[in-house]
Amino acid sequence: MSRRLMYAYHPLERAGISRRDDAWLAKRLAGELRVVPVVGQKSLIAMSDTPEAVMLTNDVARATLALASEITVLGTAAEVTFVAASLSHAAAPDIQAQAGRGEFVDLRQAGRFMDREQASLLAHARGLTFWHARHRHCGVCGHPTESQGAGHVRRCTNADCGTEHFPRTDPAVIMLVYRDDVPGGACLLGRQAVWPKGMFSTLAGFVEPGESLEQAVAREVLEESGVHVDAVTYLASQPWPFPASLMLGFHARATSTEIVVDPDELDDAQWFARADVKTFAEWDDAADDQPRLPRKDSISRWLVEQWLAAED
Repeated sequence: MSRRLMYAYHPLERAGISRRDDAWLAKRLAGELRVVPVVGQKSLIAMSDTPEAVMLTNDVARATLALASEITVLGTAAEVTFVAASLSHAAAPDIQAQAGRGEFVDLRQAGRFMDREQASLLAHARGLTFWHARHRHCGVCGHPTESQGAGHVRRCTNADCGTEHFPRTDPAVIMLVYRDDVPGGACLLGRQAVWPKGMFSTLAGFVEPGESLEQAVAREVLEESGVHVDAVTYLASQPWPFPASLMLGFHARATSTEIVVDPDELDDAQWFARADVKTFAEWDDAADDQPRLPRKDSISRWLVEQWLAAED
């Protein structure tokens, strides 16, 4: 099921065991490369109606790796090794010029229009480069860390500590809450004030220590909207490196209907009949006063679509 979700279709062999071997890494880096450059949290993309990831090859690829503050092996496909390169903003114009096409843009601008495998590869690169940038010091003793394991481990340089740190992904639950006590059914959608006008989406929140996913769903829905739920059912997951989450998607049945919005979390929340949701506009095609759906690359949109399809 999750393979239908954008950013969740990784095309490569991740080489989880091989990448621990320095000799293997040196041999792969001396061979055929595809370098995925990342500047800040932006990827090199040739923008069009169907955007394409721009990957660097040959001498340009090797020159880019030499400029990178961090490199991370994303995986392999036959004899080709795919590597993410963390680059400074100062290096961006030169990289664009050498690539001959593309510009550094936020993946969220282009991802929903891209080939699924390319979008997943860029998401992987973005997630790992973000982790490197945020974990340059040990969380145990505060000393600097250094990259190891082809970029998949950061080890504390303090000999008395030596703690290994691994790429972090924050689990977040995202849930469509539905009512089955009204003809045709209804779902609970909310919006944040910073979103485009008219956009409504499913509720979501991070999992806290000491709770199950089902408990997190119930807690987040209650905190944000005042609605109680049961029948929490897992459907699918989606990597969401914006900046570092794994979205765990659920449907949940409402056992109460009164909405009490937490203004620190949401600007608004409403029950929408299934027939009304079917009339919502696309995210980027709606007039300012028209309700609109989440973007097509989000699991939120997928959860809504699954609920709408369940009528049949």
